[in-house]
Amino acid sequence: MKNYYLLLLTFFICSCNSPEEKKITETKGILEVNEVKTPIINLKEANILAQLPIHCVQVEYPNKLNQTIGSAADLQSPKALHPAFYGCFDWHSAVHGHWSLVSLLRQFPELEDAENIKAMLLENISEANIKAEVNYFFGQYNRTYERTYGWAWLLKLAEELHTWDNPVARVLESNLQPLTDLIVTKYLEFLPKLNYPIRVGEHPNTAFGLSFAYDYAKTVNNEGLKRLIEQRARDFYRNDTNCPLAWEPSGFDFLSPCFEEAALMKRVLPEPEFEGWIDTFLPELKDENFSIETGKVSDRTDGKLVHLDGVNFSRAWSLNEIARGLQQYSHLKTIANQHINYSLPSIVGDSYEGGHWLGSFAIYALNSTDRD
Repeated sequence: MKNYYLLLLTFFICSCNSPEEKKITETKGILEVNEVKTPIINLKEANILAQLPIHCVQVEYPNKLNQTIGSAADLQSPKALHPAFYGCFDWHSAVHGHWSLVSLLRQFPELEDAENIKAMLLENISEANIKAEVNYFFGQYNRTYERTYGWAWLLKLAEELHTWDNPVARVLESNLQPLTDLIVTKYLEFLPKLNYPIRVGEHPNTAFGLSFAYDYAKTVNNEGLKRLIEQRARDFYRNDTNCPLAWEPSGFDFLSPCFEEAALMKRVLPEPEFEGWIDTFLPELKDENFSIETGKVSDRTDGKLVHLDGVNFSRAWSLNEIARGLQQYSHLKTIANQHINYSLPSIVGDSYEGGHWLGSFAIYALNSTDRD
């Protein structure tokens, strides 16, 4: 089965990509033009990618709870603690596993397992289960649980449900709403207290957490959250210059601190202001010969080292966001495609260390290739 999925996904990359783009590489001082395919999702590939969240959103073990134990009463099973988001190894991966299924259903209503997927979603994101998830955040030690990575993916799930024109989506959106509202409130309370941004390449990265929350706020017209994120992004990043891109990636990054910040500022700044800002923040990006090596994974059974597949996907979606609508940065799309094509063949049928979360990153990166 593993080989079957790998064969199909490899076929996907090699034969189902369009349109073609050009990549400039330098070999022995001579510029050569190579073709880099733009990866896209069609129904066949959607059915393959759907298998990753299908086979984890209701899989309780192994599990990493990231839990502070206040008493023996807190020692419960993952499903007892998190009846909606207990699968996929940890809470945030369960959340974006659900997002993956909603995203694929929204794009491909004829998905092979569509009815089973809808049933899984309705079972997990029930009114009672979400009430229990909300209650968890009111535990003595749980106020900051999943801040802000899990919060961001929860709002991305809410955004996807909001844009899915389907009766099932209306039920799921309504069921999820109390948790969505709680996470929005948590952003509104937390962001004014955050004096300095967190610039790491993993879960707490502030730019990533603000980007997804901003997308949600724009989609549902939450002006209060939108304005706060715009202000905080300016506070944190408007004076940044010369981001040290050569320092990336660190040994197990799955986010690029430089590119995530740039993608956030592309969202919140007017275009002329953004162009001036990025000229000082990442001046090298404007060079049509700019290149950056993909993150190299040495062991995909290592839960940390496989993060570098994630950095390839997240770099891709950030580069595509930066390039969107700006012709002078269109060459960045080729680099994004290169990053996707490096990691995509390895995520289906591989170790659970990557399989429980990388499908979501792949889907979001693939979705970013056609936003112009």
